[in-house]
Amino acid sequence: MNSGIASLEAAYQIVFIGAIIILALMMILCLIRAIIGPRVADRIVTVNMMGTMVMVTIAIFALMRNESYLVDICIIYAMISFLAVIVISKVYMGVFNEKNQEKEKRAE
Repeated sequence: MNSGIASLEAAYQIVFIGAIIILALMMILCLIRAIIGPRVADRIVTVNMMGTMVMVTIAIFALMRNESYLVDICIIYAMISFLAVIVISKVYMGVFNEKNQEKEKRAE
């Protein structure tokens, strides 16, 4: 019975490592998308998606290592990532509104 549990844990380790590899590849693709662009909104969404993938990676590490403090780190990272995207969006909207106001003044 004990060997069945060990083989199940080994299978979980393989699945976790495969998921981390897939997430790493997806993060690289998101980084490329963030660099290429073409709009600022695309970059904001990509940064948010990368933050989500980092949170999932941290959660997988928490399961792999059986460490509960990593879940706390994941929650803190989620809050910081959410606030960062909100701040970046607010700044972008402010710049966008200023550009529109300048265009309207030039048109008059």
